[in-house]
Amino acid sequence: MLTLCLDIGGTKIAAGLADSGGALVHTTIRPTPAGGSAEQVWDVVNATIADALTVAGGTVRAVGIASAGPIDLPRGTVAPINIPGWRGFPLRDRVAAAVPGVPVRLAGDGVCMALGEHWHGAGRGAGFLLAMVVSTGVGGGLVLGGAPYTGRSGNAGHVGHVVVEHDGQKCACGGRGCVETVAAGPWLVRWARTHGWSAPPDAGARELAAAAAAGDDIALRAFTRGATGLAAMIASVAAVCDLDLVVIGGGVARSGGLLFDPLRGALHNYAGLDFLSGLRVVPAELGGEAGLVGAARLAGL
Repeated sequence: MLTLCLDIGGTKIAAGLADSGGALVHTTIRPTPAGGSAEQVWDVVNATIADALTVAGGTVRAVGIASAGPIDLPRGTVAPINIPGWRGFPLRDRVAAAVPGVPVRLAGDGVCMALGEHWHGAGRGAGFLLAMVVSTGVGGGLVLGGAPYTGRSGNAGHVGHVVVEHDGQKCACGGRGCVETVAAGPWLVRWARTHGWSAPPDAGARELAAAAAAGDDIALRAFTRGATGLAAMIASVAAVCDLDLVVIGGGVARSGGLLFDPLRGALHNYAGLDFLSGLRVVPAELGGEAGLVGAARLAGL
């Protein structure tokens, strides 16, 4: 029997069916309704579940849910920043009602990404892992001692809000100087524009990466600045959690050496403790499937 896995975010709602080994045998994706009410968003989730159940023959053995956060794990509710219609939405109970009679487990999407990469991706064999997405924001999740670490409320691993500039820019979270304001794609572009990068108004991180690859000095400085901020954050989290591996995915990470080369170089300036000398930083392997694979793993724990 198959496991139903869900990955719910601000742009897409995905459902997958995974076999006992974690291989996805079916995936269905629908767009998240922009600005939709709580019930409009749920209707899409419910329809996506129905699609998967039809393929599965009506029954599954368990359900794992990866959701954008913040989440409230004890209550099973979610309040994703990028889904404004959901504030304290009882996602776990709604899914349990839609798929009755089987275990339903919920975690943040960062935790599920970490689980997916740990199970079948770049994190295989790591005991103490931070998995991150660097894209329009910076998110993450932890696998410590081989098990997901969710923290008190389910939100452990929100590394995008580690402060790396004490007098830095105001962040959407309400804080200031978070690494997200230094390294996330829109913030890289914003910094480059204020420092003289000339590009069309609709140019984003992809165009900035192309400019950097072509040798544009301002674009290169933007990536180096973002990578340095990430290195400072990684060193801090690694020291607290005694990490052995960091896996990075997301749109900005797809720039390859533009991000990873200066990041690894800067890490030596921040991760000075002897027990961090073997810390490795590698690209993610599972891409957009990491959340679904991790949700399947979560369901089987």
